[in-house]
Amino acid sequence: MISRKSFLKLTALGGLVPFKKWASSSSSSFSGKVNKPVVISTWNHGIEANKAAWNVLADNGSALDAVEAGVRVTEADPDVRTVGLGGRPDRDGFVTLDACIMDHNQRCGSVGALQHIVHPVSVARQVKEETPHVMLVGEGALDFALSQGFEKTDLLTEESKNDWREWKKEAEYNPEVNVENHDTIGMLALDKQGNLSGACTTSGTAWKMHGRVGDSPLIGSGLFVDNAVGAAAGTGVGEEVIRICGSHLVVENMRRGDSPEEACKRAVQRIVQNNDSVDGIQVGFIAINKQGQVGGYSIQQGFDYAVHDQSDNQLVDSASLR
Repeated sequence: MISRKSFLKLTALGGLVPFKKWASSSSSSFSGKVNKPVVISTWNHGIEANKAAWNVLADNGSALDAVEAGVRVTEADPDVRTVGLGGRPDRDGFVTLDACIMDHNQRCGSVGALQHIVHPVSVARQVKEETPHVMLVGEGALDFALSQGFEKTDLLTEESKNDWREWKKEAEYNPEVNVENHDTIGMLALDKQGNLSGACTTSGTAWKMHGRVGDSPLIGSGLFVDNAVGAAAGTGVGEEVIRICGSHLVVENMRRGDSPEEACKRAVQRIVQNNDSVDGIQVGFIAINKQGQVGGYSIQQGFDYAVHDQSDNQLVDSASLR
């Protein structure tokens, strides 16, 4: 167990876990040639999402179109139980969805606690493009989605219903570090024009209180894009990400000169500093900078992310503190 006191001592002594694997070597130096296009997304379901995003990027499409197309794959997949259709419900049996999207001009849109719509990320994009607002929630978000032609759908599949009935037998709220916290797909892309965009979408933590909204639809927490610097997205325990405005912090770390992985690591360290113990808490961040370098970092082992560039579409085990 790492306590806050122990963590601060380790930091002072330089005794933190060193960087690991692919991300550290690819993020540590810049050759002078921008790696573009490139797309990065959270968790293993990012592999399939990246394929759809890459089809857009390879055809000279925009990063904005790419991230929307990519995460829509995950939203429509009932086998991904933490995003979109078939997502695990809240403790009252309702599937409520959160999503946001942000472009290279820092124009953004988001929706929170949205029910009955398979693709909340596309509703978020319509909020960005068709309203003077950034965020719509609840019934207002649903009314807006229906007015834009989105179809009302029952998101609670039989598998989700069965999970909910089983959960109600004990009704314990105790998310597992790398199972229930697979609650998000965050995706970031750099297109051939050198522009960045990002998207984030989730059904949130299973068995949450009805009306709970996590970090995923909050610009600056679950997602942030600054086209002069880079972009970042978070996943895991949303409340912890919100408390530090995590994705904005990662981007600001890159602005000061950190590599994407180092920027994510510093944000993870901030969360650890804020807690007496991080046992049972998982948070991971991914990031991309203007050079097309990518990286990720998490509190616990078990977080992975998918990266697609001209060479490959691969799943990377994130470096972690523990």
